Amino acid sequence: MKKRYLYLLLAPGFLFLTLFMIIPLILTVGSTVFKDGGFSIRIYTQFFKDAYFLDILGTTLLVSVVTTLLCILIGFPVAYYLSKQPARRKGIMLALAIFPLLTSSVVRSFSWMIILGKNGLVNNLLTSIGLIKEPISILYTPTAMIIGLVHLFLPLILITLVGVMESIDHDLVQAAQSLGASKLTAFRKIIFPLSIPGLIVGSILVFVGSLTAYTTPALLGGKKRVVATFLYQNAITLNDWQAASAIATIMMIITFIVIGLMNKAAAKFKPKE
Repeated sequence: MKKRYLYLLLAPGFLFLTLFMIIPLILTVGSTVFKDGGFSIRIYTQFFKDAYFLDILGTTLLVSVVTTLLCILIGFPVAYYLSKQPARRKGIMLALAIFPLLTSSVVRSFSWMIILGKNGLVNNLLTSIGLIKEPISILYTPTAMIIGLVHLFLPLILITLVGVMESIDHDLVQAAQSLGASKLTAFRKIIFPLSIPGLIVGSILVFVGSLTAYTTPALLGGKKRVVATFLYQNAITLNDWQAASAIATIMMIITFIVIGLMNKAAAKFKPKE
């Protein structure tokens, strides 16, 4: 009886997810393969034969992968440093790291437009110190998108990594060092493997966020399309909702594939008991 009442507590959440997530997803995917009473995947074959779409997809994947790798490279050492700080200092530093999340992505993107423009801070600085003679084109390129997305999603990987690293027993590191392991070896054999769960979760959040981001690529990428801006173009500008649904389905499939690959990688690096 008690278990049945516990299951009833799940009913509101399950009903909400069913009505506002599961059913819309089924309708979205179904609208791409069922048309005029028949089953067809023609719209998908058309997309993957279209060189323009393949270029957009390649740009999106490149931006998402590079953004994720940069967030890992920057976030891992910062998270390790934060996890070793006293509670009060760590709280202040985490608050400063998370603060950008409280600012609209539109505001941040416009800030980067000012910084990366031909008359922006970066070009003026490089010109003044003599590294370049003429302003270089950074804005409206994949590089600008990557910079904006790293700024946008870096706090996510910091939060997940700090939470995991805090739970690592420092006695394990001291025991390894007492047995002759160097700090680098202790980090590679103990800290890094035990941080894998947080690293995987943070990487998934960053990759999926970068893959589906619209505002930052639209403002910093200019005419350079990514999948999210291409979806918006088909849905709003061209009013082709079937094509937009197909693009959304492709994005979901890519997300599931990436999550599966990252989970396999996590299992491979998981420390043996």
